[in-house]
Amino acid sequence: MANHEMDHIPVAGDVVVYFSDVVNKAYQLEQWLPTLEKLDETRRVVLVFRKIPTMRHFRKLTDLPKIYVRRLDDLVNFYDFNNFKLCLYVNNGVANFQSLSVSTPVHVHINHGESDKLSMVSNQAKAYDRIFVAGPAAIERHRAVLMDFDLDRLISIGRPQLDTHFESVLPAFPGRTIMYAPTWEGENDANNYTSMDLFGEGIIESLVALPNTRVIYKPHPRITTSTTPAIAAAHERIRGILEEHNAAGSTHLTAETQNILALFNDVDALITDVSSVGLDYLYLHPEKPLILTDRRDDLEKLNREVPVSRACPVICETTREEILPGLAALLDSSGTEQRLHMRSFYFGDRVRGSSTGSFIEAVGKLIDERAVLLRYYEFHGQGVDSGEID
Repeated sequence: MANHEMDHIPVAGDVVVYFSDVVNKAYQLEQWLPTLEKLDETRRVVLVFRKIPTMRHFRKLTDLPKIYVRRLDDLVNFYDFNNFKLCLYVNNGVANFQSLSVSTPVHVHINHGESDKLSMVSNQAKAYDRIFVAGPAAIERHRAVLMDFDLDRLISIGRPQLDTHFESVLPAFPGRTIMYAPTWEGENDANNYTSMDLFGEGIIESLVALPNTRVIYKPHPRITTSTTPAIAAAHERIRGILEEHNAAGSTHLTAETQNILALFNDVDALITDVSSVGLDYLYLHPEKPLILTDRRDDLEKLNREVPVSRACPVICETTREEILPGLAALLDSSGTEQRLHMRSFYFGDRVRGSSTGSFIEAVGKLIDERAVLLRYYEFHGQGVDSGEID
């Protein structure tokens, strides 16, 4: 179906995927596209945007129908006119509340990853009818953080984004390949988990010094555009280190645009921060070493708030002088049993490929349940709030 930039138009669709943000947050929706395209085979999916550049960005990425709606009243009329059954949200953008003003669809928050970042649990969760989460860890996270919250709103579906199989994108390498994948600095200090400014350069220098080792530097997309001086400077220094070694014959890679899940195929160990990257790697490759960082240098708090850290070495101010020179031993270490236990805690006892089915089944069940509820309302003459705002 062709793309649209009209406010009020009939569209054949059951499920709206609402995305109100700018292009530099597009990665939040991009990772869901294969799953949404699969859902579209049984429940017609429409992508709704509030920014024209973002919609145009997605024209290159998917054939799913795309709609741009500028004003709130046009959005409400668009929903009412087309009678959509369910709305999905991949973040907690402020403009989500405009979409939430329409009461007839089921509103479901699906987020854009599974991690222990503070931002993963928001009081805004109370605004949605249901929240899809990966597994037991996310349920415990909501239980620990939110007050007066109904845990029955949470539905465990695993991690559908990880069901997609990607072909290897790296050339064969006779030695080992180690990835350093730092996250960005967050919107505020409480959500800052990056290791870039504190440990990034030291991690890379330790890795390039290892024999028979290829280093993959995979920064979070927002690191590459960061205006925070320390982050931008660390990014450039790391790129410079790898370029210098490549000029001398190495084959290291700065991977700013490659799909990280495709890169995982050839990665033998991962060093990363508290983010979804480490947990994705844990799910896909629990048999391979995982090393985390902690910029706050509080291992007791980290173990409490980031359970996976109990099964991993942790680079922090206290341990850096011990761990960085001894990376070779850590990268060859076992610990698979502990990582498998954590994999189950975060994702449940799932095999790869099962989460997409759970997602599609959960969407269908919610749509069917809402249809019954709407018939009850109409039968009893109560009507349904159109969601219009004076």
